[in-house]
Amino acid sequence: MTGTTAVTTQRLPLGSSHHRRIVALGGGHGLAAALTALRLLTDNVTAVVTVADDGGSSGRLREEFDVLPPGDLRMALSALCDDSDWGHTWRDVLQHRFAGTGDLKGHALGNLMIVSIWELLGDTVQGLDLVGRLLGARGRVLPMAAEPLEIVAEIRGHDPARPDATVDVRGQHRVASSPGIVSSIGIVPTCPEPCHEALSAVRDADWVMLGPGSWFTSVMPHLLVPDLVDALVSTRAKRLLNLNLEVHKGETRDFRAEDHLASFAANAPDLRLDVVLADPSVVPDGASLRAAAAELGAELVVAPVAARGEPGVHDPLRLAAALRDVIS
Repeated sequence: MTGTTAVTTQRLPLGSSHHRRIVALGGGHGLAAALTALRLLTDNVTAVVTVADDGGSSGRLREEFDVLPPGDLRMALSALCDDSDWGHTWRDVLQHRFAGTGDLKGHALGNLMIVSIWELLGDTVQGLDLVGRLLGARGRVLPMAAEPLEIVAEIRGHDPARPDATVDVRGQHRVASSPGIVSSIGIVPTCPEPCHEALSAVRDADWVMLGPGSWFTSVMPHLLVPDLVDALVSTRAKRLLNLNLEVHKGETRDFRAEDHLASFAANAPDLRLDVVLADPSVVPDGASLRAAAAELGAELVVAPVAARGEPGVHDPLRLAAALRDVIS
């Protein structure tokens, strides 16, 4: 799981490119890491967030109220909060999670707030925009689809008693926590209702960035939404894939960086990339990864983006500096 370290509020100098329109696609801690870096570069950032979470507080609210799971949306909004006492206070309010033993145990206050605002306004996007204004968010947060999705995966070794058997596993939480190896990924419904604001943001962007994040449950689902893929293919924006810091763990155990690119190509054969960004720690063979990136039309950029002494954690300033050099 990708996290972030504490970050200074100082902007990095970007010259005229601070007006660049950047769309970041993903979910969870990985997307939060990307947004924490991007807000140091521009106010014109839009997060397009996965809506397949079915675990924890989000899963409970999704099931009870038939709404989009709010957790990843909440995390993205919190990552974009204004660097002021006001913004930080409301970020902490949204992120507060109830303890105790009652019905509220485990719920994040921000999840309850977002669902309440959705009920009051009757509009998902307007509700997210309202929370963004409350936070003074440096950017906008949108869902990748207008209806909740279910992850469906074929996983070999999901049942430890049958390590060679491949079975269908449904649900983001079960897929993400499986001890097996994911061989394919899908979503239900296969053609979900799109979020038109997200499609417009992708089409109007200067740069679109995918990752980091849980590969099969936070990054790849965006490539399975037909309308969103069409927008990604047709946009005039440049496309950047930010590889994870621990490419061989979790959902992608035993993967190499090259395997991530092969998986990307398999799930979105018509989608080309312009840049693949990787930390030196995941590039044992630069020539091999450079060739794999070239197959997708991309240049490989190797730059230190990891936090020192914190495996799997992005340093926001280092990531922002690497992105600045790419998009300037």
